[in-house]
Amino acid sequence: MSAILAVGIATLDIINTVDDYPIENSEQRITGQRIVCGGNATNTLSVLQQFGFSCSLAASLADEPDGRRVIAMLEARSIDLDHCLIDSTGKVPTSYITLNLHNGSRTILHHRDLEEFQLEDFKRIDLSRYDWIHFEGRNISQTKAMLDHLRSHHPEVKYSIEIEKPRDNIEQLFDHADLLLFSRIYALHNGFDSPELFLNQIRDHHDVADLVVAWGKMGATALDRAGNFYQAPAYPPEKVVDTLAAGDTFNAAFIASQLKQQPFVMSLHEACRLAGAKCGQLCLDNLVDSES
Repeated sequence: MSAILAVGIATLDIINTVDDYPIENSEQRITGQRIVCGGNATNTLSVLQQFGFSCSLAASLADEPDGRRVIAMLEARSIDLDHCLIDSTGKVPTSYITLNLHNGSRTILHHRDLEEFQLEDFKRIDLSRYDWIHFEGRNISQTKAMLDHLRSHHPEVKYSIEIEKPRDNIEQLFDHADLLLFSRIYALHNGFDSPELFLNQIRDHHDVADLVVAWGKMGATALDRAGNFYQAPAYPPEKVVDTLAAGDTFNAAFIASQLKQQPFVMSLHEACRLAGAKCGQLCLDNLVDSES
């Protein structure tokens, strides 16, 4: 069984569902509420665990009532927390999410008051235990230092970086990965309306390994280290129910397929297929079973 470590954050997600997105300065009754554990790295591990991998999280966690609630939910998902930093002074990062049942869109307001996971915390981990390490593209200076440490001391370990949000100096991470997983949001922010043009531009400026960009309803496109392009269509559900964590699901399915040593184009199709299945259901529970 392959072992996977993810470095990022864990959040408390308060998800309010509404029939239609509210207009400003209005009052509207919500149709339902769920409180779950979220965060990009956490969501990705929650899906990878369903494939049967051994999953560990490296993140800062808060020792306060909501933080302990998050810890309990992570443990219930069989995610190992031995490498996490427990902070007794901060508050668990919290996302307030409005889920529009009319079209499946989600709007997120995020509050954070917790120290980020640091290089010194990362150095204490026995990285040789892991077959794959996945990083959120955040906390840029510390993440770059972690990548430098990983490359210097454990070049045999494969690792990926998720590039979801535009952040200052995030491009510093691009030359430090086996696999870069981009979002359409990031590509559009940089002025690209074509996945092929976007990936070519990344390759022109960064001589990196495999590149993947998920493009929503248009599926996904990849450019491997040999210069070959691959495409896969979207696999939309009969009805879009919840797009929250679809990108994290895509990343998890792609990593899982690569760990199984499946062909690159098959990994792309599997990632699109599982992301589509996620959009057709609430939450991440039983996602792999429901799709297979």
